[in-house]
Amino acid sequence: MACTEVRNSMANCRDLTSPTFARRDFKRAHPRTASNFDGNSGAPISDPARLKNSKRTVADFFALVILRAMQLQTKMVLRASGTVSGWLCAILFAATFVPSILATEPAAPVGAAIQSSIATSSAGTRYGLFDWLDHRSEYGQDVFPEPFLVDDSASEDAEARLDWLHTGGNGQHGDEVKAEVEKGFGLLTLELEVPYERNTESGQTSQGIGNIELGARYPVYQFVSGNGFVDSTLGAAMEVGIPVNSAVSKNTELVPKLFDDLKLDKHFTLQSIVGWSTFFGGGDDGGLQTFEYGLVFGCTIPHEELPLPGVQRFIPMFELTGETQLNKDDPGHNSLLGDVGFRLNLKTIGSIQPRPGFAFVFPIDEGARADLHWGIFTSLVFEF
Repeated sequence: MACTEVRNSMANCRDLTSPTFARRDFKRAHPRTASNFDGNSGAPISDPARLKNSKRTVADFFALVILRAMQLQTKMVLRASGTVSGWLCAILFAATFVPSILATEPAAPVGAAIQSSIATSSAGTRYGLFDWLDHRSEYGQDVFPEPFLVDDSASEDAEARLDWLHTGGNGQHGDEVKAEVEKGFGLLTLELEVPYERNTESGQTSQGIGNIELGARYPVYQFVSGNGFVDSTLGAAMEVGIPVNSAVSKNTELVPKLFDDLKLDKHFTLQSIVGWSTFFGGGDDGGLQTFEYGLVFGCTIPHEELPLPGVQRFIPMFELTGETQLNKDDPGHNSLLGDVGFRLNLKTIGSIQPRPGFAFVFPIDEGARADLHWGIFTSLVFEF
């Protein structure tokens, strides 16, 4: 018995003096310091590895901030609306913004195909502020179609368009004609819109030039998968509506926005945008705040797959656009519209490419149905 106890004591002493036990004890006492050393050899981690991890930490931090902000906005909309549109906003965020946020996370080992589709972009393709942009992204290369009712979020070089929306229902008719010019300066896109509105209800007609709108947008973060299947661009935009003191234009409007343009493979695109609108000035609309949101689904079919005469691309489209009132006399009131249509990218005439489009507009919820029962949207875009 005595010999056995002596042998056990000697074995314990060897364990206490072994390198493995020392590393384990050091990690327990100094968990943060121990992370700077290799778990097997005990050698310190090289400076390049620590620098790479610090860059990933910065990206993870900003991704977490964006995710928390989106969760807060979604909660506010759900509380304000209490309708299916609130859940639509939640789905909108999950379907469009999440790919950009998850881009900072390493791919799970569940197969080569999945790994290549969500692989982190290589450092050699990154550029811009904090290396958040990617040279491989096709944002700004005419990948995304021009929306109808939803605000445009793609980067443009030079573009002019003329739109006409005719609506009817509940004894009222409305017409809105809008001229728009967009000009790109690098990745920054500036736009100018001048609308004219005419509305008739119960024999009363109001008409005039609407707010002259000035806008700007810029991409902030891009993620492109290793094989190019996923191409996502997260950006910010600002819109200012300047009143002209007409019958339909009395208040200044300010709308900060966030957008995400997502391309999947060669055909499918998903554009989403959210904004917080505030009216300034007097009258019934002074101080009014609304949460605006839009979603654009597109499927680009090239001429090689659908050889229509004179058409380079045929793009079927489906849109959802809505707004939820946040204050004043009717907080939570929501209006949600949808439209289905198509846009044709025709062959160029000299340096100009015509892009006509047509869509049928319809209400989805009761709020929208109170304003219209149907609508026809005609759009003509000229890309220079």
